[in-house]
Amino acid sequence: MCAKKILVVDDEQPLVELLTANLEREGYEVISAGDGLTAIELAEHQKPDLILLDWMLPKLDGFEVCKRLRPKTTAPIIMVTAKGEEIDKILGLEIGADDYITKPFSPREVLARVKAQLRRDTYVNKETSGTENIIKIGELEIDKSAYQIRRAGVDVALTFREFQLVLFLAENAGQVFSREALLQHVWGYEYFGDVRTVDVTVRRTREKLEPDQNNYRYILTKRGVGYYFDKAQ
Repeated sequence: MCAKKILVVDDEQPLVELLTANLEREGYEVISAGDGLTAIELAEHQKPDLILLDWMLPKLDGFEVCKRLRPKTTAPIIMVTAKGEEIDKILGLEIGADDYITKPFSPREVLARVKAQLRRDTYVNKETSGTENIIKIGELEIDKSAYQIRRAGVDVALTFREFQLVLFLAENAGQVFSREALLQHVWGYEYFGDVRTVDVTVRRTREKLEPDQNNYRYILTKRGVGYYFDKAQ
């Protein structure tokens, strides 16, 4: 089995070396970039399985890098930032980041986040192999093997995490999940992140999936509890 490839993007060389040493010790292949433009070039050509992306970068900041890469890759993107303001975290999620981690951090915490993201991706691959690959609910057709969703025959462009969210809820249609439960099942860690990660991803997914933003048909809210997928289509 080939080692998972991780792209570390940060202009602090000592930090890059520290992360590289710890990641390689865990068996990952690591490539690195010290500025935003190089990061985009490496991501497009090297096809990493996960990207650790610093917010503050020369030439092109992490926000812009994430925004440009998101339509081109389904690899999980973990934003790494020294900015502690909540608005920065939410902005990262809004443009397609899958998770965020704030400096200063321990290498152990980074490894936990990386393993969680990659473990969930592997879990989805295993779950879809050898099983029925198409789920049909109403106008939606969820193709698990192709990681593609179509509504009324038209492709819906979701990020990998958005797809995972829809797939999990659709496979458990009618069952209500709390934000903490969704963090565990979809993101792969138990309350390791902020529950607002779930809210932002749900909102972003609804904008793409729902034909009527004033009358949701698929991902519904159970007030005070969480989210569920409506199976009564």
